[in-house]
Amino acid sequence: MITIFNRKELFITYSMEKQAELRSILAKNGIDYKIKTVNFNGNTFGAGSRAHTGSFAVDQTYAYEYIFYVKRADYEKAKNLVR
Repeated sequence: MITIFNRKELFITYSMEKQAELRSILAKNGIDYKIKTVNFNGNTFGAGSRAHTGSFAVDQTYAYEYIFYVKRADYEKAKNLVR
């Protein structure tokens, strides 16, 4: 199990295709990983609210950031696989 105490940041990407490729590589090689996804859209939806703020005219290429973490013990192996 990966915890905040035994993990190391492996890779950051904004590409959905790249994060899918990395997930596949890590899973295929038996490396446990966690992904933190950060949404930069800033969409707000409230109950009963008709207001919507967010993604109009915003480049959706960089709407999400994917941060990959692996166990410290697996870091070197994972680094060699994804680079």
